[in-house]
Amino acid sequence: MIDSHAHLNDPRFASDVAEVVQRAQASGVKGIINVGYDLESSRQAVQLAEEFPSLYAVIGVHPHDAKTWTDEIEEELRKLSAHRKVVAIGETGLDYHYDNSPRDVQQEVFRKQLALAQELGLPAVIHSREAAQDTLEIIKEFPDVRCVLHCYSGSWEMAKEYLKMGHYFSAAGPITFKNAHKLRGVIGQIPLSHMFLETDCPYLTPVPHRGKRNEPAYLGLIAEQLAELHSTTAAEVAQITEENTRRFFRIPKED
Repeated sequence: MIDSHAHLNDPRFASDVAEVVQRAQASGVKGIINVGYDLESSRQAVQLAEEFPSLYAVIGVHPHDAKTWTDEIEEELRKLSAHRKVVAIGETGLDYHYDNSPRDVQQEVFRKQLALAQELGLPAVIHSREAAQDTLEIIKEFPDVRCVLHCYSGSWEMAKEYLKMGHYFSAAGPITFKNAHKLRGVIGQIPLSHMFLETDCPYLTPVPHRGKRNEPAYLGLIAEQLAELHSTTAAEVAQITEENTRRFFRIPKED
């Protein structure tokens, strides 16, 4: 398995990241993609990728932090992208739930990062919360950028629009939550050929570990739930999603 979206660059992992990586490997997680949410966490993602062979980095600015965007940050991300283990731009997108940055600023910075991904020939990792239609319309402006809708929580109708464009989705801990019947119904319809696994750790801890810090070692619990939704085995889900993730992020098999 590959954890396609983790935040081992979060301060909650500062004291034991090596042990967390070891537990992940022991549980069958072959790779972890660490995702930046601002410039400093993007730098940390690259540093962790240098330190641990199984780690990769995604660099970008989360919509919460869009108001901090400057030309200097954009140039620094462009420089970081030259690192051989940087595999995407993100996480970028729109978050209208918290509105920590003004919506017009979120949209502007989202476009800037998709333009950067297009310039660099990299895919983009998308965060979208309560902004489904605006997210879709902005992504449509960049047809050459391959996208993954991380921790997808949208409708099946919206998912079909993304599938037509060839984009991907990732399933996380919420598909294991007791009351997530609607979400499971949607995720169960998305073809496994367009799915990744992710933990989004330290957030969204799957059942039965809710209330604890999430970590990549719990990825198998998400694979088991996804397998149940698609009437197959966790081993099959692990194989298919690993292949999808490697192809999307261009991570060689030998890594």
